[in-house]
Amino acid sequence: MLPGGILQERTLVLNRSWMAITTTSVRHAVSLVYQRAARVICPDTYQTHDFDSWSELAVARDQPCVRTVANQLRVPEIIVLATYDGLPRRNVPFSRRNLYRRDQHMCQYCGGRPGTEELSIDHVIPRSRGGRSTWENCVLACVECNKRKSNRMAWEAGMALLRHPRVPRWSWDVEVSVGRRRASWDTFISDRYWNTELKD
Repeated sequence: MLPGGILQERTLVLNRSWMAITTTSVRHAVSLVYQRAARVICPDTYQTHDFDSWSELAVARDQPCVRTVANQLRVPEIIVLATYDGLPRRNVPFSRRNLYRRDQHMCQYCGGRPGTEELSIDHVIPRSRGGRSTWENCVLACVECNKRKSNRMAWEAGMALLRHPRVPRWSWDVEVSVGRRRASWDTFISDRYWNTELKD
């Protein structure tokens, strides 16, 4: 039987242009390589392998591997798709989680970071005046600032935004939690994402 723990670990997936697009389970990565939908990239040499040539590589004693009935395979850390050349959709879903991420858990009026429980979502143009729940009209505000602004425009309350709200631009970059990072992925993923612990 194949070891479930290793099979649930993550493999980085590149499109045909060698751009990181997502991660998948080791189980799915091995399946893609076996079906010739992808090739494994050797992290040391960047040489690509099909299933047969990958299965012929020796596995070191302390190297994690996938055991099959016939043999054992190195765990594929990076695969490149054979035909897909696209990128994930560019639109970032408008959600509470993503809004907190965009505003860096900071009140957009006073700059305070009181903690998640003390932050709320403020409509720059109040809903009572036709303001909608969009990236361009919603910001994080601490409870105190939200009460002060109330159902008014910021200028009416003698307040000002630290920065104008915009749609985030980190849409198709691969998001990887710190605990799941592999050193071999550094070449393909921007360092700015290692400092963001994402919840699954």
